[in-house]
Amino acid sequence: MCLIALAWRTIPGIRLLVAANRDEYHTRPTAHAAFWEDAPDILGGRDLQDGGTWMGVTRDGRFAALTNHRSQSGPQAAMRSRGHLVAEYLRGTAPAHAYCQSVAAQAGHYNGFNLLAGDSGELAYVGNHAPNAEILAPGFHNLSNARLNTPWPKAVGLTGVLQALSTSARDEDALAEALLDALADTRRPSDNDLPDTGIGLERERMLAPRMIVAPVYGTRSGCVLIVREDGSTRLDERSYDPAGRIIREVSESARSPSPINASASVMAS
Repeated sequence: MCLIALAWRTIPGIRLLVAANRDEYHTRPTAHAAFWEDAPDILGGRDLQDGGTWMGVTRDGRFAALTNHRSQSGPQAAMRSRGHLVAEYLRGTAPAHAYCQSVAAQAGHYNGFNLLAGDSGELAYVGNHAPNAEILAPGFHNLSNARLNTPWPKAVGLTGVLQALSTSARDEDALAEALLDALADTRRPSDNDLPDTGIGLERERMLAPRMIVAPVYGTRSGCVLIVREDGSTRLDERSYDPAGRIIREVSESARSPSPINASASVMAS
């Protein structure tokens, strides 16, 4: 994930609402959102190169998501795969904040990252550019390729859309559809509003839209996750080709501890 906006314990009936885009190289092998064969309580996409994931949720509402933290030096090949930080949390039972504290102690083994982890009681955040894990207060938050709630234009804009829809959407279907459309916004902010992260103006421009459309690296998927107060979940995902065209749409739901109630619609593989 490279863009996340979320609402935590601030919408009646919904514990957690997440709208997120995953930006990645188009050649990196990926599985679309589904329940994992080797861990059937986990719902999410899958990085088929290293086996981790960028975002997922369990049947009982444990949630985790990851973004990269941008740096001038770029990623180092010898580091561990960051996607395992999400997968290990979803496979485990540790409380969210305790897990993030354990990640902080080993953060130097990974390239730059931001990690969100949540359960029924708390939502926590940690990154390897900050010394301590923290518990998030109820409300609206955003995360891109800088620290939590850094006011980058695409993050602030998406958070504003999420706030508005959390009170105006007529139902969950309308909410998910509108958020997926908001995630697919390819408009670029003005140069004066762009962050300066040391990568040069042209690259800042390319990475500035909510949805990045480029032949080598871009937005691979957009996702909306709803975790209700009873722990039941709904996940909607749209996947894109390098030209920004929708190639697949998936909707999955699960209720805990009842057996799965899932459905999926596929436009194309």
